[in-house]
Amino acid sequence: MSFVEKAVIMDSSEMTRAIKRMAHEVVEANKGVADLVLLGIQRRGVSLAGMLGDAISQIEGHDVPRGALDITFYRDDLSTLGPSPKVSSTEMPFDVTGKIIILVDDVLYTGRTVRAALDVIMDWGRPAAIRLAVLVDRGHRELPIRPDFVGKNVPTSQKEIIKVKVREFDDKEEVTVGEVAGG
Repeated sequence: MSFVEKAVIMDSSEMTRAIKRMAHEVVEANKGVADLVLLGIQRRGVSLAGMLGDAISQIEGHDVPRGALDITFYRDDLSTLGPSPKVSSTEMPFDVTGKIIILVDDVLYTGRTVRAALDVIMDWGRPAAIRLAVLVDRGHRELPIRPDFVGKNVPTSQKEIIKVKVREFDDKEEVTVGEVAGG
């Protein structure tokens, strides 16, 4: 089975504009950055949290603490991932208790990844609030989860796949839509 790309739906400059807009929305919604922290969901959510954090720093003049969440062992489909699922690290260099967390992911689909991330966060403490920022919301929710900050809404069929590419892993920045061929 292979991914067949149908179209580029966001190029690098469109991603940058969306992230800058989201940064302004985050700052405005929180009336600044006091008690604000960014948590990216491994893997590409961490890269996007870095981009969002850089944009917020440019607006506010100082850095917002950042961390990374690995949700592998909190997934409700762990048994379907095979005997050796890829595990990344959780890095939370701050106490989440009392903080306003901006949870960052690349694509929001069913909501199950976000549900798992919420479980991880709650195991680390009790934040004042958790807000969700996603670069792409593609619909098809299975859980009552909605993003607070969205880069782009992209209606898709359930057969389609959205791929967010970031320099760290893909040597370029873009968002594509496609389908799985073969199988």
